[in-house]
Amino acid sequence: MNLKTIGRRLTGHPLIQVLARNKGNPRTLVLIEPLWGIPYNLISPFATLYMYTQGVTDVQIGLILSITMVIQVFFSFFAGILADKLGRKFTTMMGDFFGWALACLVWSVSHNFWLFLLAALLNCFEQINQTAWYCLLIEDANQKDLVGIYTWVNIGGLVAIFFAPLSGLLVNSFSMVPVVRVLYFLFALTMITKTLITFKFCRETKQGKIRRAETKGVSVLHMLGEYRQLIPRLLRDKAVLKAVAVSVILYITNMVNTNFFSLYVTQRLGLSENFLALFPILNAAVMLVFMIGIQHRLSATRFRMPLWAGLCLYCMAALVLIFSPADHIGFVLLYVFLAAVAAALVNPRKDALLQLNINPQERARLNALIMASTIALSSPFGYLAGWLSSIDRRLPFAFAFVLFVAAILVVGRIQEPQMEEENP
Repeated sequence: MNLKTIGRRLTGHPLIQVLARNKGNPRTLVLIEPLWGIPYNLISPFATLYMYTQGVTDVQIGLILSITMVIQVFFSFFAGILADKLGRKFTTMMGDFFGWALACLVWSVSHNFWLFLLAALLNCFEQINQTAWYCLLIEDANQKDLVGIYTWVNIGGLVAIFFAPLSGLLVNSFSMVPVVRVLYFLFALTMITKTLITFKFCRETKQGKIRRAETKGVSVLHMLGEYRQLIPRLLRDKAVLKAVAVSVILYITNMVNTNFFSLYVTQRLGLSENFLALFPILNAAVMLVFMIGIQHRLSATRFRMPLWAGLCLYCMAALVLIFSPADHIGFVLLYVFLAAVAAALVNPRKDALLQLNINPQERARLNALIMASTIALSSPFGYLAGWLSSIDRRLPFAFAFVLFVAAILVVGRIQEPQMEEENP
């Protein structure tokens, strides 16, 4: 096979075609996603242990999660309003700077519960970014490419994970606390760079310009009051409610895994901290193989069966982890493999499913309302997971298993969304 043939196959790959058809904001945001993904994945395996080694307890970790989630609910209501009044682009930049760059600077110098709480509270500004970022990403994109676009977003984060061994080597050589402090500082610098690139190469969306014109001169308080009309409409939309239910469940389970997996495998299963960088790499490798080689073979219009299959795999993964014997890394590796395939099936589809079911004319505020609801419903479970972990480190994952079963039942009642060739 010559280079021309390989080149034709690569350019003809469905994922490459997605980027070719969706120039501008979708392509730019996909390409700069590693600026967030690389430092995040360097830090994430050690973030909880970083707090733990500074004297922050399991319950305090859970308390930080719950407090910040309550604050995120408050921020979420303003996220949609700001995205409409200030524009998707500017709001995205503001969230990246305050929610990540500034927060990471505080994390880099934190040494007690109160400083970690302050950093986590600053990170709540990311909630403002998230609503605007989703709008900036997809509003001018082809609806039939949404699964492909979200797949690219996942790929951008996954590629970054292969830098994780570097943090493991550094931790092994210099100890965890000074390494994590430096990584948080570098994280702040990359997010400043990401903010500048967004300013230079992204453009306000068509719907963003419309909403900015419509909300000009309208007070923030008046727009907050308009949520009273949006909430009943949201509650009457069964398709959206089912998609929200799945998102809430996955939000909680991801929170449990992100914050308590490292404690579980090191404190209960007795694995070395050096292995923590290995697990994200395996997860990323499996997801990349699936997303690049298999994902496009699944019809973009089919959501129900891939979602159902992914959730079943999540259940199997949780059971494997719960019943893993101590000092047996093979069981943990099996868990990571099953969870990776599940995530590859579930993540792009649950995001696309939600966006395909909401009214595009009210996308910003509806996304903000949905995110606020998601966080509000999830907020007690950070503390609950910490409390369960303090009793038995297996219990948070048993709780996650129950939630995955509930999600399977919800997906069984989901109908396939209708997609248009072009964005309205």
